Amino acid sequence: MSINQINSKGFDFSKLQGGKAAPAAGSADAVDFSSALKLQMAGIQSQALNTLASSASGSGKAAGGANFADILGAGKTSGNSALDALLGSAAGVSGTNGISATGRNMALFDPESAYRMMTNINARAVAYKAESSEMSDMKAYVSTLQQEAIKLGGVDTSSGSEEIRARVQAFADAYNAWMQRFGSELKDGGLLAGTQAARVAQWELEQSVANPFHGAKDGLRGMAGLGLSIDPVTKLATVDNARLDAALASGKSAAIGALHEFTAHFAKAAELLNSAGNFINNRLDNLSRVIAYIDTNMTSLQAEFGLGDPAKPTGQLAKALANYNAKHGIA
Repeated sequence: MSINQINSKGFDFSKLQGGKAAPAAGSADAVDFSSALKLQMAGIQSQALNTLASSASGSGKAAGGANFADILGAGKTSGNSALDALLGSAAGVSGTNGISATGRNMALFDPESAYRMMTNINARAVAYKAESSEMSDMKAYVSTLQQEAIKLGGVDTSSGSEEIRARVQAFADAYNAWMQRFGSELKDGGLLAGTQAARVAQWELEQSVANPFHGAKDGLRGMAGLGLSIDPVTKLATVDNARLDAALASGKSAAIGALHEFTAHFAKAAELLNSAGNFINNRLDNLSRVIAYIDTNMTSLQAEFGLGDPAKPTGQLAKALANYNAKHGIA
């Protein structure tokens, strides 16, 4: 089994490095974990793994946009992955390799590159836990937005203008709380910028508010015609009460109909985002598996690659990690 293969489909580290694909599992060319690492390093030299370490410390994505956590997490859904066998082999040879006082495995062909790889793994271990905390919070916020949409959809033609204004504003406030909580994390460089599930959630909910077809059959152009719109710069929801009042005055039944169309669509979108097997839950499930996997095999990884530099999270990463640790009872 080659180091280049992590899940049953074959996650190829060499593709990150511009090298050749590793032999398939069970092939005559397959070798044990330690030998594969030595052969790979001999072929690509230390610069290749340095590239891996520097690129992976960013978004955590492999070639073609695949995310390491999703690939490894998915690979753990059906029994042991290929990495289980690799780590088992590593554990078998770690006693003879030994780790130097500087944390390097001096039995390797290129201990410095292996050390950098372990530094990368240490950083990933922290980043995945922080992301899991953020995605759990996002799931809760999406549920809150779904409930606010349902409440807004409870108005009818018997509801007074003041009540309708209050419910529209309550929905806008909930939407803005969501954006203020995650807006910076979804921007380039943010903790969730490279997380597809988070980006899809932001886009889907924003598009639901901005959809111009709610109420179209009655001559309305979506929620903007009722005074609720998304600021193109801040991405926050704003409410124009004068426009809302005018729409209610000129055709209350049409305005309420548009509200009902919008809230049903928005609530359904939020429900789907949080549903089992869909974006947010899938990401959380994969993160849970990859976190457990790295934690379980950390000793074997360090025995093979060296200790690596410990992760030193700061800012939102450190805060999210602390939230994760508190939620899971980790001191």
